[in-house]
Amino acid sequence: MYISFLASHGGSSVKHIIHAINEGELNARIGGVITNNHNSDIFRWCSENNINIVHISDKTHVTEVEKDLVILNTLKQWNTSVVVLSGYMKKIGSKTLRKYQNKILNIHPSLLPKYGGKGMYGNRVHTAVLNSGDKFSGATVQFINEEYDEGPIIIQRKIPVKSSDTVQSLRARVMAVEGSLYVQALKKIMK
Repeated sequence: MYISFLASHGGSSVKHIIHAINEGELNARIGGVITNNHNSDIFRWCSENNINIVHISDKTHVTEVEKDLVILNTLKQWNTSVVVLSGYMKKIGSKTLRKYQNKILNIHPSLLPKYGGKGMYGNRVHTAVLNSGDKFSGATVQFINEEYDEGPIIIQRKIPVKSSDTVQSLRARVMAVEGSLYVQALKKIMK
């Protein structure tokens, strides 16, 4: 099975999953990484580590339809079985969604369905959790569909919210579990 990735920034989940593959913890192969940010850390990291990396964005393709087709063809070229999103901040096109239905995974920094949906990402999620007074937060790995954060849930990990938490401390603790949770989710769907 080939796993490919879509990433926008640092790609911490990409790095964690590739490490798990290289260490034999995850029985898969690496297809490649598509980024919409040519200046991202993940672009540099992939280049330095001989990982297939392609830049596809508004700068390389004018229309959403065009981008969708190029993303789809790139994933096919890499024999991709499963696609993992790692901080990818763009909506996936309809052709790619159809081809990879229940094969595109995303991780969200809350216990969905709480604190999901359009505009709920990054610090906005952690702020909402803290403002709610919830005793737990966590991370959710799910299959994506046409709606933000509404696809079927694969796995979740709960972490306690501490009374001393700030947005930064809560974010750091949630991020600390995301890589291993992604690996666990991939193992689950590969059975």
